[in-house]
Amino acid sequence: MKRFKLARFMLIGALLLSGLGACSEQNKTPAAAVQTDTAKIFAASFPDLEGQPQPLSQWKGKILVLNFWAPWCPPCRAETPEFIKLQEQYRQQGVVFVGVAIDQKDKVQAFADEMGINYPMLLGESDAVAVAKLAGNRLGGLPFTAIFAKNGDIVSTVTGELKREQLEATLKPLL
Repeated sequence: MKRFKLARFMLIGALLLSGLGACSEQNKTPAAAVQTDTAKIFAASFPDLEGQPQPLSQWKGKILVLNFWAPWCPPCRAETPEFIKLQEQYRQQGVVFVGVAIDQKDKVQAFADEMGINYPMLLGESDAVAVAKLAGNRLGGLPFTAIFAKNGDIVSTVTGELKREQLEATLKPLL
């Protein structure tokens, strides 16, 4: 048990150190500049808040907004209300937001309940960090968002808080 707590502490510390720049400044990378392995990304699976494994492949064929975040990260908390609104607005057009939280289940559940999150919420640890890196998150900062077209290609990645206007500008051409 002590080993698990130490590993979690080290993971969170590494994320904080590597993500300090990301939490204060936004970095948008065009998909063409990011080398990714989308097959490995869609092969990943994370448990949902009920503990059921949820493969990312179930959302291939949709416009996927895959957001890696944590409840303790201020920019992560700031972007969530807009994600909730946009999920409602674009759900019927094939857009799905999926959150992959890097934290303990009880903290994620409390935040999801408080905010009324209306999209799938998954739990990840070092495996989620590895998938985010596959999607282009070289520094491991949070929040990190990868936007996938219906064909599974990444069209945009953003490290740091993703603003509504920027997200809509990326989503609309994909609809």
